[in-house]
Amino acid sequence: MANLDFSYNNQRLMGYLSEPSGPVKGGVVVIQEWWGLTPDIAAIADRYAAEGFLAWSPDLYHGESAEEPDDARKLAMSLERDTAALEIDAAIAWLKDDKGARKVGCLGYCMGGGLTLATAIRAGSRVDAVHVYYGGGMPPSEEIAKISVPVLGSYGSLDTGLPIEQVNMLRETLSEAGVENDVTFYEGAEHSFFNDTRPSFHPEAAADSWTKSVDWFSKHLS
Repeated sequence: MANLDFSYNNQRLMGYLSEPSGPVKGGVVVIQEWWGLTPDIAAIADRYAAEGFLAWSPDLYHGESAEEPDDARKLAMSLERDTAALEIDAAIAWLKDDKGARKVGCLGYCMGGGLTLATAIRAGSRVDAVHVYYGGGMPPSEEIAKISVPVLGSYGSLDTGLPIEQVNMLRETLSEAGVENDVTFYEGAEHSFFNDTRPSFHPEAAADSWTKSVDWFSKHLS
């Protein structure tokens, strides 16, 4: 478990690395919410490491974080998405080529969910499977149809930013493209239902999505 700041493939990589104590099932990139690389995100990386995954959580804000929504919104709006994509892709390459992970998955929450879905769409990212948690800004079906890696999705029925029609479109587009997927719509869960530091935390949805996530990555990364 270490906070790192280094260059790889001409990209600056800042973040938190959590390594399993035993055999490595695969690697995972755990992408932050709009708050930044906060302690709860590092704790999630530790949970994946405890399950046997080499877990890297990138600090896409490079040392900044927020506690209030207005501050988080400013940080998210100032994020250069193209740069974030390069950092995510470099992290996947680093976990594979330098850290020995044969396959690498990607997951993210809120803003990180959107970046995770973009990673699955992006040609050349080298990602092998993804788990999207309530990622905002659902891409059009034409972009989603480009995905070829397995997609796990976890969404809340009370998430006002993601209508059920968009979630259904994601599921249907992936299925029509022949992409393995498991997209769950949790009844009674709000946006950010996995974050146990926020009032929106939904214990049942969080527990079920966690079990699914571990099983999903164990299947597709081992």
